[in-house]
Amino acid sequence: MPKLATPLSESHIRTLQPRGTRYSVADGNGLILEVMPTGKKVWRFRYTLNGRRQPMVTIGDYQLMSLRVARARAQKYAEIVGQGLSPVSIARQDRGAEKSVDVLRDGAELYVTSAMARKSDEYRRTTQRALDKDILPAIGHKPIAQVTTEDIQSICDAIKSRGAPQMALHTRNVARRLFAFLIARQLASINPADAIVARTIATQDGRSRVLTGSEIGTLLRTIHTSGIRRPLKLALHLLALTMVSKSELIEAAWREFDLDAGIWTIPAARASNGRERRVYLSSQALAMLRELRDIRSSRNHVFPSTRGSEDRPIAKGTLNQAAKTLRLEGEHFVLHDFRRTGLSHLRDLLQSADGKDAFTGAEDTVTVREMQLWADYVDAQVGEQPSSPMAMR
Repeated sequence: MPKLATPLSESHIRTLQPRGTRYSVADGNGLILEVMPTGKKVWRFRYTLNGRRQPMVTIGDYQLMSLRVARARAQKYAEIVGQGLSPVSIARQDRGAEKSVDVLRDGAELYVTSAMARKSDEYRRTTQRALDKDILPAIGHKPIAQVTTEDIQSICDAIKSRGAPQMALHTRNVARRLFAFLIARQLASINPADAIVARTIATQDGRSRVLTGSEIGTLLRTIHTSGIRRPLKLALHLLALTMVSKSELIEAAWREFDLDAGIWTIPAARASNGRERRVYLSSQALAMLRELRDIRSSRNHVFPSTRGSEDRPIAKGTLNQAAKTLRLEGEHFVLHDFRRTGLSHLRDLLQSADGKDAFTGAEDTVTVREMQLWADYVDAQVGEQPSSPMAMR
């Protein structure tokens, strides 16, 4: 039985470097990508007709055609071959009808179909919104090579004038990623958004939101009675209990945990402060992690993605999307507010218990006693017994 080709991905294709002679990599179903010594990459279709291997059919240039479109073409040609016919003439017609990617609007379309195919729904939605609402109406008609830093700055200034500096910064970031993609495809030579410094658009939102005890209880009850997947419920609950950042949690690997000792060691490469640190785990957090370990579908990741065959963690936007299904009354809530809330309440709890304020609020100084005190307080707000975080299903 012939060996099946491992399907390509956009990220894998970008790593393919030219060699002294041309070479090819297979995607499957007859689709291959040929890499030239010049660095040019070309989609081709390989097939056999009437028992004889035929010359390959050219589908199109990689820089102008997404993996998704190339696969659709290969499937179309395979069906023609299945009828005992040659796909050569149809492929020639397809190439003749292929439009070039000259203006920014066409480049953005290629970016959306190529670079965001495996991103979360929320990531794709917010990116498409920035393109459709502000970037493309202003400069979508311009040739890619003629888009300037002043163009991007003007778009950001217009958004800021609407009273939305954070949206202006997001839009600048979308433009920056779009041009990085176009440069990788050799469709652009410079990134006009690179010269725009983020702090000149918007400063980091200095939030001071701290949930009240009743809001903590309401939020966690809503999480556990919602229809989201059980691992996501536990992830959101663990964000509250551990007070780590969202990325530290969703990218957590099982090798970082010593559940017997009740310690989670976050390596420096993943820690938000760039230094290895220990997170002491309350009995409630340990119970949730043991449940996740018992039902795990990945040897590596605590929160593995359910999309595709690759062993990778859930996307960064997954918990944000899950949180949007919740209904918390009162002031706007974001997931990072869990950490601020925990540190604020913990200070008050320790002052009440010890009669003095001995808590610095530094993430490296939160001891196992403090983490347990905080977890018990959270349980009391939810209305569950401190030893039964598993009861909320």
